[in-house]
Amino acid sequence: MKIISSELQTIAGNKSQYPVDNLFEIAFAGKSNVGKSSLINTLVNRNNLARTSGKPGKTQTINFYNINGDFRFVDLPGYGYAKVSKTQREKWAQMIEEYLKFRQNLIEIMLVVDIRHEPGDHDALMYQWIKSYGFNGIVIATKADKISKGQWEKQKTIIQRKLQIENRNFIIPFSAEKRMNLDQVWKAIEEIIMVNKEHQSH
Repeated sequence: MKIISSELQTIAGNKSQYPVDNLFEIAFAGKSNVGKSSLINTLVNRNNLARTSGKPGKTQTINFYNINGDFRFVDLPGYGYAKVSKTQREKWAQMIEEYLKFRQNLIEIMLVVDIRHEPGDHDALMYQWIKSYGFNGIVIATKADKISKGQWEKQKTIIQRKLQIENRNFIIPFSAEKRMNLDQVWKAIEEIIMVNKEHQSH
């Protein structure tokens, strides 16, 4: 996909602040500090469109990025970060749930995990949720440059088992730093958008 423009369109804390139009949205969910912002930046070929931070728990809002005026990427607050208060964690959970449940524009949620570690219980819950709402359940396994390619299959098996993924082709090893498998992630995104555009036109 050729990126002509990408911009932060809206930062929302609740649904009254969501953009009002019919652009399709692809959301990225994952633990704090798993690399969601880096993934978005790499996809649009910008260094700092999505703010990355060494401090987990930085994304405390739902951030809507307009891509080419054609669709949006949505960065959801990172979950499972222990150092914030329980109240704050519950607030984020509520924010995420409200978006996922009620957002008509949402056409896919991609789960972002770290390829080096077994996904946690929060990831497993999120994945079940994604599947229960009828989404594909594509998993982007980041930081793939930190292990050898030979280890990818072993780690994919661990991820597949923990999240109970039926189709292991839905697990895409990815590295923002080395831009590994960037084309594969784009291919998945473009297919999702195309299918939804076809549905829309019928």
